[in-house]
Amino acid sequence: MSQGVEGQPRMRRRVRRSGEDTVALAVPPDVRLLVSPGGFWRLCRANPELRLERDANGGLVVMPPASAASGNRNASLAGQLWSWNRATRLGVVFDSSAGFTLANSAIRGPDASWMTVERWEGLSEAERRRFSHICPDFVAELKSPSDALSKLRKKMEEYVAQGIRLGWLLDPDSGTVEIDRPGRPVERLVQPATLSGEDVLPGFALDLKGILVD
Repeated sequence: MSQGVEGQPRMRRRVRRSGEDTVALAVPPDVRLLVSPGGFWRLCRANPELRLERDANGGLVVMPPASAASGNRNASLAGQLWSWNRATRLGVVFDSSAGFTLANSAIRGPDASWMTVERWEGLSEAERRRFSHICPDFVAELKSPSDALSKLRKKMEEYVAQGIRLGWLLDPDSGTVEIDRPGRPVERLVQPATLSGEDVLPGFALDLKGILVD
C-alpha cells in the first residue's frame, strides 16, 4: 500500500508480526491508502468486521458500521426486495455484504442490489465466490448520518456509468429519494410513500414507511 491525500473516516489497521503481539496503526482521515484488487480481497478476508470498498484508482474506502436505526431501515429495504424476488424468481438479491468488481476496477458493496437470473447464472462458480466482475442491474444506497451526500451521489453516477439500469439513493434526513437511470436526468422525489421498481423490477413497490418516513 502507498498513500496520498483523501478524506476518509479514521480507522485503525491491525498489524501482526510473527512471534509478536498485535499492534494498531492509526490512519488519519487525510491519508489515502492504495491497495491492489488481490490485496483488497485479502484485506477484507482478514477484517470481516470492517465495511470496505475500493475506488477506481485503487483507494481504500473505510465506512463506519451503520447505526441501529440505519441498520433497521436497510433490513427493511433488503427484506422487501428479497420477498418480491422470492415470489417472482426473476433474479438474485444481495445485501450490503456483497461486493462487485466494476469494469473501472472499483469494488463496491451497495446497501441492496439485484441482478437477473440469466446474468447471475452466466458467472462461473469461482466468480460467484469472489467480488464478481459484474455490475448489478439495480442498486440502492441508504444514507446514514455519517455519510456525505456528495460522495453517495458520485457513487450513484459511477453505478450508472458502469451499467446499472435503475438506482435509488434514499436520504432519511431530508425525506428524499434520488432515482438514477441511464441516459436520463436524476429524478428527485420528496417523501414518496412507495417506490416503483419500474421495468427493471417489474411489479415491485417498496413501502417507504420506516425507511424514509416514520
